[in-house]
Parts: sequence; structure tokens; C-alpha cells
Amino acid sequence: MSPETEYFIADDSLEPIYKTHGHDHDSHADGSGNDGQPDDEFGKGLLPVKGYSFSYEYRYIQTAYIWYLTNVFKNAMIKVSMTKIKPYPAAGRSVQILLFLSIAFIPAAFSQMPEAVFRDNIKAVRFHMYGDQQTLPVYNINSGDQLELNFDDLDANVKSYYYSFQLCDYNWKPVDISPFLYIKGFTQQRITTYRYSSIALTKYTHYQALLPDRSTSLTLSGNYILKVYLDGDTSKLVFTRRMLVLEQKAAISAKIIQPFTPQLYRTHQKVQFSANIKGLNTFSAAQQVKVVILQNNRWDNSLKDIAPTFVRGNSLEYNTENNCIFPGGKEWRWLDLRSFRLQSDRVERADYKKNATDMFLFPDADRSAQRYVYFRDLNGMYLVETYESINPYWQGDFATVHFSFAPPNATPYADKDIYLAGQLTSYELNDRTKMVFNAARGAYECTAFLKQGYYNYTYIAVDKNDPAQKRDLEGDYWETENSYTILMYYKSFTDRTDQLIGVGKINSRTDKPGISF
Repeated sequence: MSPETEYFIADDSLEPIYKTHGHDHDSHADGSGNDGQPDDEFGKGLLPVKGYSFSYEYRYIQTAYIWYLTNVFKNAMIKVSMTKIKPYPAAGRSVQILLFLSIAFIPAAFSQMPEAVFRDNIKAVRFHMYGDQQTLPVYNINSGDQLELNFDDLDANVKSYYYSFQLCDYNWKPVDISPFLYIKGFTQQRITTYRYSSIALTKYTHYQALLPDRSTSLTLSGNYILKVYLDGDTSKLVFTRRMLVLEQKAAISAKIIQPFTPQLYRTHQKVQFSANIKGLNTFSAAQQVKVVILQNNRWDNSLKDIAPTFVRGNSLEYNTENNCIFPGGKEWRWLDLRSFRLQSDRVERADYKKNATDMFLFPDADRSAQRYVYFRDLNGMYLVETYESINPYWQGDFATVHFSFAPPNATPYADKDIYLAGQLTSYELNDRTKMVFNAARGAYECTAFLKQGYYNYTYIAVDKNDPAQKRDLEGDYWETENSYTILMYYKSFTDRTDQLIGVGKINSRTDKPGISF
């Protein structure tokens, strides 16, 4: 058991709701109390079920859900609850379950949003490979890999959160096939590991899940959307996150070079790579193989629809000046919030209230005209960490952080909107991340409600007349350290989905010959 996991209270997948009698040390099954009454916060227990387990516990179990996607009701899930099933002995356990039928429809609008949070009470959503917060959630099919999901609910009570997987195509559009064709086992799972916050002034409930669950396995590679919703009802969608399932069939090698175009030589970085796809039928590689390139794990500026420059048997080579070039940018701005008591160099002052904390940062200046200087950063990401607690996930506090950006000559940019950006905002450009110009201070201002940790961020200028025209207010330099991820998809002429067959990674600085940091 991981150090993080051992501090959590975990429900059994079949939850006790009354009492237990067993040889499990103290018989405390689900709770934050010490009175021996599991799950006593809410009096859950619509459908008690008697069962016998290996621990000789005599339990009452809340409910069970079976989900089935039909072709008759497209975009609909049939929730099975209250259908009588005869006792069935399995693994020493005899269970009698009552179930009934009801239909819940998935909102069509949500299916087009692969990464979004739909409720204000949900904060600090983290989804990555187990134990590494700086990774994309990539799961290798038929492996022992696990992905880690963490999030906080500011309502500070216990709710029934469920998750499911939606297979998508190369463009993140849901595919119209039954989930039983790509999921083996249960198509939805309840998140049963949670913990009330402690020490922190802000009250919340922290939830954690390691997935895929042992009772669920994914059988097809490709793009997936992880959907989290309330009470097993898909219409109560809480948030979504991208997820990649890999079946390695392509060997990718890459390098970062300077573009040949004179105007881009000093400011941009070119990703040059090749792939060996031996064993795949590539009758028409330009149509069957698709590539996506991510800079610093960002999806908002990803490059796609990249055709191979050369096809030599089983080898595909990509070496073009048209669509494999990224602006270099500059090393990211940083903010250390790992301690609210010991203020870091970026914090101008703090306002400590009875139940809340406000952190006011020094104004940031426009760096586009400044020379490039290298320093270690997180490439736009952030880490949930604390200096003064054991587990930052449920002991870390929240603060309202006040950002300010001072434009040259204290004058607002003409015909441009300024946004705070980074993984802390999920790179969303909306009213929550938009900065407002304060004429009295001569600076753009906005606030963000952030959990303790170490953050990278930047500022993005968007043209008011043409929102597609946007740029970071940092300047671009060829020398900047950036990480790149190459995603390769394959779809034969008989396939219904895009397979993810290769993931290649390269760093513009540390992967250069003779350079190591």
C-alpha cells in the first residue's frame, strides 16, 4: 500500500451500512468516527443485502448497479436496480440483490468536452500515472499500470461519486459502439476511498481512486474520456478528464532541432521524428496513421493532422517545416504555496482570516523583451505539496491567490484580453481566468482558489477581434527547455476506432547529446 493510500478510509465495493462482526481488528469499516458504527454519517441503506465473506464478517450491503448500453437508446444508460436475482454463491459469498430499472440520459453537450469541471465545489482535480503528478494519464493495456485520480469536494460531506470510461476517436469525439466492446467487467465504479480534511482551515472531503479497478479492464487502445458523476446518474456529470490507453506497436525516435525558416530559427523548436510500425498493414499510411504532438502536456496548442514526409517500408519519417514547429516560449513563472506560514519570494503579503487565507502576489511584468535565462520549472504544471503536513492531499489548505500583471507603461493592451494560464486553470480561457485591468494600479488582476503546492503559470493575450490569435506574453526563444509527447494512432480500413499504437517523449534540453541536468 502506498504512503498516500494508507491514510485513507476505504469503503468496500459492497458497503456495510449497519454493523459488522468479524476478525478484522476493530470492525470499523467506513468511517471517520470511533463509535464502531460504520457509515453513520448519512444513514445509507436503501437495499440491505446479506452476505458472507472470507473474513467471516456478517454484512449488510447497500446496493449494486449494472449498466447496459443499448443500440435502441443511443447515448442512454439503463440503470438496473430492483430486479430480483436468485442467491448465487461465488468465492464463499452468497448475495441476494434487489434491483429495479430506470433510464438516465447522457447530456449530448458534455460528450464534446473531454476535459472540464462542471461544479464549483470541485477543486484540485489531479489525474496522472500513479505516483507521478507530472505525467499524462497513459495506461499500457494488459499491464499492471495504474492511474491515480484525486479531487476535493468543498461541500465537505460524503457523496456517492462514480466514474466510467468513454472511448473516443482521434479527435476526441465519442465512438458509437457498445462499452462492452472495450470494457471487460463493470462499466462503472463507485469511488470508495475518501478522507475528511484535517488541519486545514478550508473544510473539504478528499477523494482518491486508482484505476482501472481490479474488476474492470480496458480491452481496446485509444483515447478515453474519464467521466465522474453523482449517484450513478450520468446526467449529474461532475467533471471529465482525458485518458490515453496504449498498446505499443510503434517504436518512435525523435529529436528537437532549429527550424530552417529564417524567421523561426531563433524563436521556435522543430520536432523531427520517425516511427517503425512493423507488423501493421499500412496500405495507405497517410490515411491510416495519425499523429498528435503535445508541448508540455498541453492540449490547447497541440499539433495534429501531420502526414509522413517519407514512407520507407515499415518506417515513417516526419520532417516538415509546416506543422511540426512550436514557439519556444520561455521558462514558466513560478509560485511556491507549499507553506502559508512561511511566505515565499513571490508573495507580497498574506491576509489570514478565521476560516480563510488570502495571498497577494507581487505584480508580474511583461517579459517578452527580456533575455532568456534558464532555470528549472515544471513546464506549466503544478504539484500538490506541503512543507508542514504528512499528507498534502487531505491536510493541504486552500487560499484565494491574487494575481496581477503590469503591462508596459501601465497601459492596457489595445484590442487584447489577458488570461491567467497553466495547468492550474486547465488552460481554459473564460470569465474565471480572464484578468480585469485596474486603472488605479495600472495592472491586470484576477484571483484563483488554489490548494497548497508548487505552481507554474503564464499569461496569454487573446485578440478581441480574432480569438484564434493568441500568444504567451513571455517571448519565444529556441533555447527554452520544453518537453514533447508524440502520440501515434492507427486505424485500418475495417476498424471502427483509432488505436493508440505509440507514445514517444523527448525533452528539448535534457535529451540533447552532451547535455544533462
